[in-house]
Amino acid sequence: MPFEFDPSQLPDSFYEDPYPVYADLRAQSPVHVCPDGSIYLTRHEDIFAVYRDPRLYSSDKKVQFAPVFGEDSPLYEHHTTSLVFNDPPLHTHVRKAIGNALSQKIVDEMERGLETLVAGLLDRIEQKGSADLVADYAAAIPVEIIGNLLKVPQEEREPLRRWSLAILGGLEANLSDEAKTAGEQSVVEFLAYLDHFVGQRRQSLQSDDDDILARLLRWESDGVRLSTLELYHQCIFLLNAGHETTSNLIGNGIELLLRYPDQRADLMENPGLIGSAVEEMLRYESPNQLGNRTATQAVEVGGLNVAADTVLTLCIGSANRDESVFVDPEQFDITRSPNRHLAFGSGIHTCAGLNVARLEGKVAILRFFERFPRVELNGQPERARRARFRGFASLPVVI
Repeated sequence: MPFEFDPSQLPDSFYEDPYPVYADLRAQSPVHVCPDGSIYLTRHEDIFAVYRDPRLYSSDKKVQFAPVFGEDSPLYEHHTTSLVFNDPPLHTHVRKAIGNALSQKIVDEMERGLETLVAGLLDRIEQKGSADLVADYAAAIPVEIIGNLLKVPQEEREPLRRWSLAILGGLEANLSDEAKTAGEQSVVEFLAYLDHFVGQRRQSLQSDDDDILARLLRWESDGVRLSTLELYHQCIFLLNAGHETTSNLIGNGIELLLRYPDQRADLMENPGLIGSAVEEMLRYESPNQLGNRTATQAVEVGGLNVAADTVLTLCIGSANRDESVFVDPEQFDITRSPNRHLAFGSGIHTCAGLNVARLEGKVAILRFFERFPRVELNGQPERARRARFRGFASLPVVI
């Protein structure tokens, strides 16, 4: 009897804990043909191979998104223009335009400001005595960091998180009319804001400005420049990519150390483990659980013949618990080494902001437990009902 699994019909239990389903898929149907004809991949080896061959596996989503959003939809315009859902040459142009603005050197220079931001947020939590660590901490940090990178004025940042959540919500399976409307409205509002904000930056741009937006405004290669809309949509993408996944990393990481007090004690005894701890958090509870590619020609994937134009879903959350790659993959171990997780993808689409995300995770999680060594949950954490992105909607604590 064939293994039954339909990613468009997920039970509530899946959102709480998808990993038993992933384990069954790896064991019984690792290259799984879904009812709609798409392929669901769960093995590390197969997913890594797809990531490494952009010639055979396209990131372009125009054909896939057209029936979901409609070609005149603001969500369609955004998601088919942003860096992550494009192949070269646009993908290459944008990566070159950003250049080394997210390099390790730039990230190191960001650390002092990040420490100040985290300290201020922790002061507020201490004054209150309790907090929802999603709203009060995990989500606040990346919005401020991305706001700084784009030089968005502090007083104009309030709607950024709402826009980001709504736009990314459009990528979930079984998109409701309400969620689609919220996503489209957020794109429209964000574009209107950027039209004003980018226009001002363009007029006031100085020769020594070296933030990401300044690089995007100046960039030209072989006579090619980003159009105004392409530039706007890369700004939206940078917020979305840097916000949702990093918020999830911080929230997931704190919850894991609350769930595993022995690992938390080891980290407090040896704070130098925070680097490997963050890598294990990324593996064990991957903030981004799913990716997609489209076969550009007939190809064999994991022993199955796949026709051209077939959509492949890459289950990162499953690959990161693959028994053939990780020893005791269901064990959370902050000293794990090596750790070949795919939380940041691989190949030409490796996350451009991975250095920023790692720094935010390390500082936010370590400083939180240093300040509040006796923190406890204050009620039941609430998982966000998302399959693509894994994080918490609410994480209440008392200090």
